[in-house]
Amino acid sequence: MKDFETNLAKLEQLTNDIKRTDISLEDALKDFEEGIKLAKTLEKDIEKIEGKIQILMNQPVPNTEDTPELDLFAAADAGTGSAGAPVEGLRQNG
Repeated sequence: MKDFETNLAKLEQLTNDIKRTDISLEDALKDFEEGIKLAKTLEKDIEKIEGKIQILMNQPVPNTEDTPELDLFAAADAGTGSAGAPVEGLRQNG
């Protein structure tokens, strides 16, 4: 990650150098070529980072003792999907 940050800082410096009014055309072209190489390197680095993020996002979260398990449908009947009839007197009429 340090290389990425270093390369990005170098690219920003090259960009600022090219914008100077006192830079020669030859130096500006040299800086531009170096900047293009750095930009391609940074693009490859970003693609690698994005790939790692995708892998991490698709991995299941490990179950820890701190994570409560919620069995909301544990009592449900597999055939009907119902947890049974309500107890008499719990329905409100009206």
